[in-house]
Amino acid sequence: MQRFLGRYSEIAYTLLRAVAGLMFAVHGAQKLFGFPPGGHQPPMGSLPWVGGVIELVAGLLIALGLFTSIAAFIASGEMAVAYFMVHAPGGFWPILNKGELAVLYCFVFLYIACRGGGRYSLGRGPAA
Repeated sequence: MQRFLGRYSEIAYTLLRAVAGLMFAVHGAQKLFGFPPGGHQPPMGSLPWVGGVIELVAGLLIALGLFTSIAAFIASGEMAVAYFMVHAPGGFWPILNKGELAVLYCFVFLYIACRGGGRYSLGRGPAA
């Protein structure tokens, strides 16, 4: 049986990679530069500041498809650490401890790390 919309899987994956990467980069930009407004800028060198750097840089690399696997692996790890440091102490269930976004990012980036940049990425090489 043919997959529903299977012929569009590469385009859908590219959109997933680009949107997830850009949304992650926006989290980093908000931490580092205070834009878009609504967040707070942590002190330079602090753990949240380092998280902001990872989010901005890894998010942009993932969105563009450059060094995708390593950037996504680092981003996935950051989200796992964030979940267990910030959210898990508030209870077991992610929906109750407000950690569902961290869990979702963690596993989306883990999938992207395994799959790589895909057909439509700037880092696409002969083996991609």
